[in-house]
Amino acid sequence: GSSPSQCLEINTTSEDYKLLENMNKLTSLKYLEMKDIAINISRNLKDLNQKYADLQPYLEQIDLIEEQVAALEQAAYKLDAYSKKLEAKYKKLEKR
Repeated sequence: GSSPSQCLEINTTSEDYKLLENMNKLTSLKYLEMKDIAINISRNLKDLNQKYADLQPYLEQIDLIEEQVAALEQAAYKLDAYSKKLEAKYKKLEKR
């Protein structure tokens, strides 16, 4: 009949095949998982891009408002300086 070492070899080979089969199963599961993750990521990116596009007009408005506020501040400083000059002139006139 067959020697014990032959039996061992056949067993080892079938164990190796089982191991390979399991590894293949795991690998394909991992790939499916990764594919799902990639799909989710791209879906989320699309959502984010859409939200950003929706926000864009508001962001532009905020920029405009900021520019207007800066211009108003400049005007307020000028007005302040002008009123101080007027005040000084008035005090000079009062002293006469």
